[in-house]
Amino acid sequence: MLQTVTPRPPAGPALRCARVLLSPRARLALLVLLLAGGVAAVLTYEPQRLLSDGGWPPQTGGAGAAVLFGVAYGLCTSAFVPRPVLNLAAGALFGAHAGLAAAVGGTVLGAGIAFALGRVLGQDGLRPLLRGRFLELADGQLSRHGFRSTLAIRLFPGVPFAAANYCAAVSRMGYAPFLAGTGLGCVPNTAAYVIAGSQAGSPSSPAFLISAAFIVASVVGGAVVAWRKRHRLAPKGPVQSPAGVAVPARLPIPAQVRAMAPEGEPA
Repeated sequence: MLQTVTPRPPAGPALRCARVLLSPRARLALLVLLLAGGVAAVLTYEPQRLLSDGGWPPQTGGAGAAVLFGVAYGLCTSAFVPRPVLNLAAGALFGAHAGLAAAVGGTVLGAGIAFALGRVLGQDGLRPLLRGRFLELADGQLSRHGFRSTLAIRLFPGVPFAAANYCAAVSRMGYAPFLAGTGLGCVPNTAAYVIAGSQAGSPSSPAFLISAAFIVASVVGGAVVAWRKRHRLAPKGPVQSPAGVAVPARLPIPAQVRAMAPEGEPA
């Protein structure tokens, strides 16, 4: 018994336009425009100077000011404002305890904003572009060990904060391990900068000297760890030929062929 197939009506202009706007490339282009706009706004208005120069609105005091600072902190870090400057400002404005709470809260908020933007707008467009051993290793590590990888990235300085957020969003890492690793891993270095900012008026105090020493030691330690782990990025095992056939790095040469080679020439 024959079944009649009803042809689908052609898609209208509105539907075709919606498909184009929701395509991975269009969303990736929107993410690039948003990041470019955020960077341009930061370079134009310099919010880090407003916070660090005491231009914080004095109408709200106490916990309310710290909460507002944390929100501004998160928005600024998602637009690539350097966190050390904001951490120093948090300590100078609110002291060690309230400044640390505001800075850690702002760090988690900024990481969440960047991660959500990268996941919604950039993941589908960027994942097909992942090529190379380094990118594959990074993607696999972040996808399988999200909390541990994020914790390690936050503990050791040197990795740009916003760039790490957007790169993690491209992987298959979940929101919970990413935010938990960020909140826990950012505490030591954030505390060092906040305490240094709170003691900026007395640079010879023990608290300032200890904080400065910790910052220097963490930078040096991160560089040493990165140098020692560099061999993990070196290619190992057989090399894949263009046809997909595994080929050894160097084919063994039979003894008979080596014996026939003229003297002074490699076989």
